[in-house]
Amino acid sequence: MQTTTILYIIIALLLSIAAAYFQYFYKAKSKAKIHILLFTLKTFSLFLLILLLINPKIKTTELENIKPTLSVLVDDSSSIPFFNEEENVKEFISKLKTNNKLSDNFTIEFFNFSTNLEISDSLSFLGNETNIYKALTAVNKLNDNKNAPILLLTDGNQTIGNDYEFINSKQTIYPVVFGDTTKYKDLKVSQVNVNKYSYIKNKFPVEVILNYDGNETVQTRFSIFCNRKMIFSKKVQFSKDVNSQIITTNLTSTKEGVNYYTASIQKIKDEKNIKNNSKNFSVEVIDEQTKILILTAVLHPDIGVFKKAIESNKQRSVEIIMIDKFKNQLSDFQLIILYQPNNKFSVALNEVKQSNSNYLLVSGANTDWSFINKQQLDFSKKSINQTENYSAIYNGSFLTFLQKDIGFNQFPPLKDKFGEIAFSRDHQDLLLQNINGLQTQQPLISVLEKNNQKIGVIFGEGIWKWRASSYLNTNSFQDFDQFIGNLIQYVSSTKKRNRLEVNSENLYPANAVINISAFYTDKNYQFDARASLEITITNKETKEVTKLPLSLINNAYQIAIENLSSGEYGFKVAVLGQNITKYGSFKITDYQIEEQFTHANVAKLTKLASKAGGELFYKNDSEKLIKNLLENKAYYTIQKPTVKEQNLIDWKLILFFIVSLLTAEWFVRKYYGKI
Repeated sequence: MQTTTILYIIIALLLSIAAAYFQYFYKAKSKAKIHILLFTLKTFSLFLLILLLINPKIKTTELENIKPTLSVLVDDSSSIPFFNEEENVKEFISKLKTNNKLSDNFTIEFFNFSTNLEISDSLSFLGNETNIYKALTAVNKLNDNKNAPILLLTDGNQTIGNDYEFINSKQTIYPVVFGDTTKYKDLKVSQVNVNKYSYIKNKFPVEVILNYDGNETVQTRFSIFCNRKMIFSKKVQFSKDVNSQIITTNLTSTKEGVNYYTASIQKIKDEKNIKNNSKNFSVEVIDEQTKILILTAVLHPDIGVFKKAIESNKQRSVEIIMIDKFKNQLSDFQLIILYQPNNKFSVALNEVKQSNSNYLLVSGANTDWSFINKQQLDFSKKSINQTENYSAIYNGSFLTFLQKDIGFNQFPPLKDKFGEIAFSRDHQDLLLQNINGLQTQQPLISVLEKNNQKIGVIFGEGIWKWRASSYLNTNSFQDFDQFIGNLIQYVSSTKKRNRLEVNSENLYPANAVINISAFYTDKNYQFDARASLEITITNKETKEVTKLPLSLINNAYQIAIENLSSGEYGFKVAVLGQNITKYGSFKITDYQIEEQFTHANVAKLTKLASKAGGELFYKNDSEKLIKNLLENKAYYTIQKPTVKEQNLIDWKLILFFIVSLLTAEWFVRKYYGKI
């Protein structure tokens, strides 16, 4: 309490005594004992009343006991029932929950994980994938700066994500092994590498990685099938020392459309798990390729990134030509990218306008906007000879084509000449400019159409940084490459725009969620959120038909379909009340990634425990594990003092006490005739 406040309290006490003395003793004719009682009541009531007006802050210290946190991570994937371990996992968890000593010494938190980490409510063991690394990383972040050991209940078989063996965990990890620990002979088709697209009557490469787990020398045959017909076969031999082989071959594209293939290896004697002996893949055969030309007067990292991102889709090829070497060959290309044009682009731009070619213009610090403004390209910029950094803002009302927000506002800014942008015709802005935290309505990326000519503009250089940033955020270039692909697909298309577009994959593993999205526009090609869309799915073998409505989510119609059996399916998406439909197909394979393992990965879990300072336990070691945790002196309860401040005026009891004192004084005076 401050010195000033203490001084005020002393003064309040003296004033209260003085006022009470003046009322009951100063010039009093008699000094009856009752006056002492009244004097006391008056002094305390006045003092407390003034004290409320001063309103001092009262500090109190409370001691809080903080127990260490015990995070229990339970593998909820379908590999647990594959090893028949569901009941063992539940029994182990029950022993943890019912141990009073453990709950007295730890704050126990239960989590389930498969693809993602979730707070444990119940166990389903239906997860289609296992990401142990992601689960451990999430718990480490959740319990940062805490003393929080981790119990990891799993078979150790991870199917997606970074290798958890090398995780840098701040917390001690105690793996508990569930699953068969006996090793069996096993052959496995580990991976198939193939391009998603090929051209009609062309050969495309296929690379298959085969693995063997065993000590004996075995011989078998590897084959590739298409429509149940063998199109490639080769004898293979494995041993303890030669336990992996890479098979490469070239297959011929004979049929346009989506073609399904199966890479398979024959089982060997005494092989327990044959579900991992085959793997399906698909190739879409097309009859033409989109050719794109990049014209530039400068060398810049953006050019390489455009080529890399565009060619990630094998349906597209990119050629880069310096503007000085341009020889008027635009007719060979479906899209022209004009990178930072200047007056050297005069001939190229004239040909673009005369041929009505689709183009994407990218400006930057070396762009000559005076030259561009004279070309009458339906957009202009009143620029000055000074550059500015423009960050991106995702425009949620952009509806020309479907593009999700991939974290544009987190990407580094693009650089361009400073100035105001103007359009002379209707356009759609995918991204808007943010200048030093100030959101504007000026475009950063725009698209427009003019007499069947499609035009895109990126107002800024440095998009190579976006690809790097996207990779740092997601550990993948996929989101960025798909964003560039969506932009290129729209700008390069020479077809009449369809009012209904549908997106789906060609191949899904067993038990996967089938995600299908649709984009529907009105007659003016503006997104129509009033429509009702329905999908009809037909199993090509059983002819079973399923009809489901699509839901409107984030400016797209979407549906997630579960519990479809393996097989080939055709589907039709229809707009109810309109004669507008779109057809497609997909295949659900028998391949279940969680059933590709023959035993628990004890070796990797042992290395994890050693690196994280813990110890490996098995499913029957519950008592041993609990004893280890209770006797470990690193896990202790700490007392944390908490200082709380409270204003005296918040104490309602004091106000009640003041009223009681004043009431008592009034009744005493009334009783003795002092009123």
